[in-house]
Amino acid sequence: MRFVFVTDELPRPGSAGHLAFNHALISWLRGLGHEVVILSVRARLRVPVERYDFGPVVGRGLVEWRGRVFAGSLAGLAGILGRLGVGVLPAGLAGRLRRRGRRAAYGVVDSVLGAFVGPEQIAWCAARMARLKPDAVLVDTVFRAPVLADAAFSGVNSVIVAHDVFHMRHVALASAGYRVHPAVFTREMEARLLALADAVAAIQPDEASAIRKMVPEKLVFSAPMPALPCPRQPGTERLADRLVFVGSDSLPNLDGLRWFFAEVWPRLRTWRGTLTLDLIGSCGKALPALPEGVNRVGQVKSLAPFLHRASLAISPLRTGSGLKIKLLDYARHGLTTIATPVSLQGFAADDEAPFIAAADAIAFTNAVAAQLRTNRPGSAERRALDYVTRHYGVERSFSGLATALKLPQPDTARKVLS
Repeated sequence: MRFVFVTDELPRPGSAGHLAFNHALISWLRGLGHEVVILSVRARLRVPVERYDFGPVVGRGLVEWRGRVFAGSLAGLAGILGRLGVGVLPAGLAGRLRRRGRRAAYGVVDSVLGAFVGPEQIAWCAARMARLKPDAVLVDTVFRAPVLADAAFSGVNSVIVAHDVFHMRHVALASAGYRVHPAVFTREMEARLLALADAVAAIQPDEASAIRKMVPEKLVFSAPMPALPCPRQPGTERLADRLVFVGSDSLPNLDGLRWFFAEVWPRLRTWRGTLTLDLIGSCGKALPALPEGVNRVGQVKSLAPFLHRASLAISPLRTGSGLKIKLLDYARHGLTTIATPVSLQGFAADDEAPFIAAADAIAFTNAVAAQLRTNRPGSAERRALDYVTRHYGVERSFSGLATALKLPQPDTARKVLS
């Protein structure tokens, strides 16, 4: 079967959670022997020429050739070079320039939930659909959903990969005092967009339930991120006083880290001055000043060397929705996580889950200290790895998608994989 995946950013592992999920989904389909064409509605490359052998990619403003994707327009090239230039500047100056660029594109906002496709992008997608003639189309969030209203998509089986219930995220951020783009995003707006598809894949069960109430006539199911165990190799030792956090520069991550640095980290360092915290991902660069003991690691090719050396992970998010995929990354590398209740929304209930909830600064501090005092790496790792094996295997995570896409039944699928 041939599938088209409509998105605006190239899927990749070890990056932002939604990109890692998209990469896992496409890898699963291709592993079953199906063809997946990534249809990118705009040029969002990291560098002017990006090695990307996860094709095929058909992109507006992009050119793919021999496992590489090129910026195909001067405007796209200028944007990439501008972002690269900002990235090498000191964190404070880089942050101010990013805010200025965001202001030019969206006005004065603190958070951008997403950018809707416009008429030109919809027409471009429709033209490619006529050539590709897929058996089904997957659409990356409601922000790309307007393409489904075009006649070129009529009669083609379609699934929206929701990633989030965006009107709920909008309410949460706005209620916390943040300025959000789009300025207005209501439940009714989201329901109209979701109704354009035949089916909706939610990232976790609670959100599947919420979406089902919005579009009761549609097939709605949960498709959480699969998490394959990645056990620590013999000879790799965990460092007793090292904590870790993985995250992008999204507003919920930055808000949570600022709270953690103000309310929790000073208490922890008073208790044990040798504690360190590694910040992995773009979150570190977006914070101009870091407290003593906090290391700005940045983007890495593989999380394993860092997560296998840490003793404990943290997730201090105070707002957000969806499924916090970073917690699955921690668990599949054998780590226990101290997390706020918001961070734990949507995870499989299990008395042996490798998560410890902490609702306020004192509880968070005490939970970290208690876990480090009693930490037994072997038993903690087994608990974490067993949890993801029980609840987040590939077949279990994507069973609803298999039904929605009319794939062979599981017994047949296992034969294809063997």
